[in-house]
Amino acid sequence: MRLGLYCAILLPLVGYAEDWPQWRGPTLNGVSGERNLPVRWSTTENVVWKLAMPSRSGATPIIWGNRIFLNVADGGDLYLWCVDKAKGELLWKKPIAGGDYRINKQNMSSPSPVTDGTTVFAMTGIGVLKAFDFNGKELWARDIQKDYGKFGQNWGYASSPLLYGDGLYIEVLHGSKTREPSYVLRIDAKSGKTVWRVERHTDAVRESPDSYTTPALLKYGGKAEIVVSGADCVTGYDPATGKELWRGNGLNPDGRRDNRTIASTVVFGDLFFVPSRVKPILAFRAGGTGDISGSRLWSFDRGPDVPTPVTDGKYFYTVNDRGIMWCLDAVTGAEIWGAQRLKPAVYSSSPVLADGKLYISNEDGLTTVVKAGEKFEILAENDLAGYTLSSPAISGGRIFLRTADFLYAVGK
Repeated sequence: MRLGLYCAILLPLVGYAEDWPQWRGPTLNGVSGERNLPVRWSTTENVVWKLAMPSRSGATPIIWGNRIFLNVADGGDLYLWCVDKAKGELLWKKPIAGGDYRINKQNMSSPSPVTDGTTVFAMTGIGVLKAFDFNGKELWARDIQKDYGKFGQNWGYASSPLLYGDGLYIEVLHGSKTREPSYVLRIDAKSGKTVWRVERHTDAVRESPDSYTTPALLKYGGKAEIVVSGADCVTGYDPATGKELWRGNGLNPDGRRDNRTIASTVVFGDLFFVPSRVKPILAFRAGGTGDISGSRLWSFDRGPDVPTPVTDGKYFYTVNDRGIMWCLDAVTGAEIWGAQRLKPAVYSSSPVLADGKLYISNEDGLTTVVKAGEKFEILAENDLAGYTLSSPAISGGRIFLRTADFLYAVGK
């Protein structure tokens, strides 16, 4: 009786421990259901452990149980690391590919791994995709560029795979350095073989066809659709066949020739929100077919360039590359608060939402904690003093933050 009473009291305090299996977490949209997360930390305060990193990376830590998986660039090669979540110790590292190179901010480790709890899939910016079991055994390997031609993005390939059921969904949207068509792939997660490949044609020109987004999953009314954004439009696909179900235009209203897309589509329930290059963000409701361009819920012209927004379905939060934030009504697009400035810096990491708080990291390694809701309030500013491109990951009451120098586990 005493043990049962103790557990009944303890459970609401510790919250539910979630995994972080893909770039945008357990719900694929940057939202975590965990509670009692840390608000303040430094390089020493509230740091459970830290693990040295050999280089920068835009890849987010991926977590399942007691294992963390990382895409890592080291000495010109690309590796998958497996780290003990409790101790911060490297369990194993396996080579994915050689030929790493740096272009602008990123190197070829930028795509985040994904896992289903038994297999982890690691994609690289040079197109080599491998599957490993949790002991580090290689199960299969693919070279997407060898199979379908060289990637042609101006700033290097950086999209992460979407894992849904037994399918890995991979987009290759490019055009500034190639005449080859853009396409979307479904790869069988067990065998590594291509299930379908569909070309994706648009009217985008010059650099505007280039997209660095990650596919999103839209589920509603017993249906599922794969959402791909970039090249001046957003498209929805049947997961089983690859058939294009709908298309929304209007993401490049000024006809810019440099309208490459970095921030990914965000889904919450039957709503989905599609950023472009600052303007506009377009909001839609699921269920459309054919041309959905005229059925948008709202449009907003002060969106992000790089950081992907986040929403709880009531409030929609976006931060731009200069650290200026807005909060909108998720359904109507009405401004709740806006043009609120975080500490001036460059922001490339995407915000995450958990425990009634937003965690927003900038490139200097400062993570600002902002209270979620209808009033803007900064709760803390936490400096890890390291170059940061990776978005935070949350699991087991801890926040995992990756700089160019260290992977930190922050928490009690």
